[in-house]
Amino acid sequence: MATIYQSIELLAKEKGIDAQIIFDAVKDAVILGARKQFKSTGEMAAEVDPKLGIQVFALKKIVETVEDPINEWTVDEAKKNKFPGKEVGEEVRVTLPMDALGRISAQIAKQVILQKVREAERENVYGEFAGRVGELANCVIKRIETRDLVVDLGKTEARLPAKEQSKLESYSIGDRVRVVIKAVEKTGKNAGVVVSRAAGELVMRLFEQEVPEIYDNTVVIKSCAREAGERTKIAVSSRDRDVDSVGACVGMKGMRVQSIIRELRGEKIDIIQFSENSIEFATHALSPAKISRVTILDAEEKHMEVIVDDSQLSLAIGKRGQNVRLAAKLLGWKIDIKSEEEKRQEVENQMAEMLPVGTPIAALADYGLAENLIEALVGAEVGTVEKLGSLTPEELEQIPGVGEESIQSLYSAINGFYAQFDAQIADEVEEGGEASDTPAVDEIAAAEVDSAEPVSAVESPAQEPVEVAPEAGVEAVAEVVAEVPAAVEPVTEPIAPHPEITPEPGTA
Repeated sequence: MATIYQSIELLAKEKGIDAQIIFDAVKDAVILGARKQFKSTGEMAAEVDPKLGIQVFALKKIVETVEDPINEWTVDEAKKNKFPGKEVGEEVRVTLPMDALGRISAQIAKQVILQKVREAERENVYGEFAGRVGELANCVIKRIETRDLVVDLGKTEARLPAKEQSKLESYSIGDRVRVVIKAVEKTGKNAGVVVSRAAGELVMRLFEQEVPEIYDNTVVIKSCAREAGERTKIAVSSRDRDVDSVGACVGMKGMRVQSIIRELRGEKIDIIQFSENSIEFATHALSPAKISRVTILDAEEKHMEVIVDDSQLSLAIGKRGQNVRLAAKLLGWKIDIKSEEEKRQEVENQMAEMLPVGTPIAALADYGLAENLIEALVGAEVGTVEKLGSLTPEELEQIPGVGEESIQSLYSAINGFYAQFDAQIADEVEEGGEASDTPAVDEIAAAEVDSAEPVSAVESPAQEPVEVAPEAGVEAVAEVVAEVPAAVEPVTEPIAPHPEITPEPGTA
């Protein structure tokens, strides 16, 4: 029996838990098995003694009148069951035979003990690691479960899920890796310690180890944004104006940052100079792209707009939007990034939407429309003459300040406005002259000779220019063409009649 007591103490040391927790678990398990075996619902107790081992007792209370036969005895019943000398109010402990416990009861007791020990172990792990979240830890790959890894932290095992692993890394059993403690789960299927190789805290802890200025708080890490296996942006600031925060993190010839890159299997790291000015910080965070200007759209919602040159747009956005996405995480702001051309088109579209399409309604003031009617129409969002002309009398009456008399003055002003265009058209027709039955000589010459000069202006080096009156008709034109010198190539094709001329009988 002493062996059981010693085994419990050894188990407590191995699991790192209090031995009393296991003793209590054993007592509860034995009582449960005894209830199952003896089919009793009465009160029971158990003890674990170094010499006697495990004992189970049925508890009986001495009373004058029995009301609960299972848990109470009278004085006479106590004497009958070999417990003489007991008085009312005392408690009797009746020892139950342990040999009577069968296989099923023992199995139930085993399950209870394991469950209690497991719960105690979880409590112990949670109490130790709950305050170490975000801390760097060294571990060894113990086994692989599908895509997850189980690592050994020394006192306990931890889980490295697939989503917390870097894309650039692969592991084998026995590999030593550095991880950051991500979370400690107390209950659930995956209760225990969860570690990570993909969290941004891992990069921060590695910089604290490699850069003494960060360890002694001369240089402070303000924020970190990471996409594991691809790129990390980390913002640093110096408390000492004589210390360059970025240079301290890079190190001599990049030795400090290169050691971290090797630990992360070649992941790219951008070290950014932190600034309290959000605009300046955004300019640094979007490096290596050059920023033209930054505009704060909403300070409360933390929304900004960044404008870059057309040639810098793809660099600022990054591969699959990675650069601007990491910059937004680093700043904690929503960033809209646009090129100069996109911004120009956007401004032009906004200006076009602001300006009304058509003639302003104020133009009708020159045609007798009252000022109060113009204000009423503008207040009803009738800002152009074209929109006013499309409204029916019923729709006009719905506008505040417009009555039946006003409608007549509106139509008079509109008619006067459009009458100016009719007058302009009439003036243009009058200036062009009316069409006559006999076309001008220049029009006939243009129809007959494609590239020849006007017939009325043909000059010859041997004779003076010949002028022909417009009313001379086709016969005069034929005489002029006949007198043209040989240097001018004569027209050999027949002259087609002008489409607007109907030759009279007998005319050549």
